[in-house]
Amino acid sequence: MDLPLERRVSRNGHAPAELDVTIRPARLADLDALVALEHAAFATDRAERRAIRHALGSPSMSLLAAVAQDAGEEILVGAATLERRRTSLVARLSSIAVSPARAGHGLGSLLLDAAETDTLDHDRRRLRLEVRADNGAGIRLYERHGYTRYGTKPDYYEDGMEAWCYEKVLAPR
Repeated sequence: MDLPLERRVSRNGHAPAELDVTIRPARLADLDALVALEHAAFATDRAERRAIRHALGSPSMSLLAAVAQDAGEEILVGAATLERRRTSLVARLSSIAVSPARAGHGLGSLLLDAAETDTLDHDRRRLRLEVRADNGAGIRLYERHGYTRYGTKPDYYEDGMEAWCYEKVLAPR
């Protein structure tokens, strides 16, 4: 089941073919690429292979893959991980990872849109997330998309950095 979200993105608003990106549910065949993306995108607080494999098969999680076409081959360029509880109308975006080679091309925004769609598709009405207090690009992304900061979590990350907590109430599309 592919998500209905398919967009072309680029740094300047024009969409060259090499930046054509599709969001789809990640597959077990993506596992090695997802682990490599995790290591490329994050210096600390990386998800381990076992956790990524668990997310791929979990009914309470979604792992979305952003893939680009390169010479007819799919290349994983980003991913988003969402978590849901059965008894809650709130979903949690636990990670957005973008390949450093593709940073600045709007992939974070594309993945966030897909995460919101996935949240609504699973009958959740709010999406929450944590972001490093020193991640200016991430904070700008979430605030541009209408997320509201509602709190902090001191000493949240491995290196002691605090997390800023954000939430958005989603309107059905």
